[in-house]
Amino acid sequence: MGELGLIHQLLVTIGGHEFVINIDVVIMSWIVFTILLIFGYLSARKKDIFPGPVQALGELFVKSLYSLTEDALDKEMAKTYAPLITALFLFLVCSNWIGMIPHMHEPTKDLNTPLSLGILGFVLANYAGIKEKGIKEYLKEYLEPIFFMMPLNVIGELAKIVSISFRLFGNIMGGSIIILVVSYLTWSLVLPPFLNMFFVIFVGAIQAFVFTMLTVVYISVQVK
Repeated sequence: MGELGLIHQLLVTIGGHEFVINIDVVIMSWIVFTILLIFGYLSARKKDIFPGPVQALGELFVKSLYSLTEDALDKEMAKTYAPLITALFLFLVCSNWIGMIPHMHEPTKDLNTPLSLGILGFVLANYAGIKEKGIKEYLKEYLEPIFFMMPLNVIGELAKIVSISFRLFGNIMGGSIIILVVSYLTWSLVLPPFLNMFFVIFVGAIQAFVFTMLTVVYISVQVK
């Protein structure tokens, strides 16, 4: 199980402060970006009335996620936020599935990735709330039901970042640990490949969907 603890790091010094960069996560993330860019290009290159398999798959993702976003928000807001929600889901599901490829690792297995996306969702939801209600009405909600509840309301908002991030990280990392443990016990014959397919494909897709839908719900709560 040493490979879970094997992290290729790069130390960068900026202004006298040292920052640690996980090279594996950066490389894997850029591979995912490249895959998604190629997929987007191929699915939109030739728009036919009778779409090919790549275009049909792309349209399926966009239509489904646009519809879910529209149900949670409204038609006008969906035009603004549905593209980002679609991109978020595709990035997460591709990041979770890339672990099926030998010598590839899920970027979401590092806490920094889901935590960054959780912060993104938090900032986006609060921005949407301020834009929709105005700064005064938005801040007034933190004083409800009585003004000295504000610290608890703030903590409750920040807890959403921890909840959404650790849920994704825990499931992806937990699946990797289970696969490695069973692999050592059974010599990687039959069960580990099955577990790998289950955790990577099924659990990876479910967790990407849950993370994305929670982000949509957080936005919906802030704007309504």
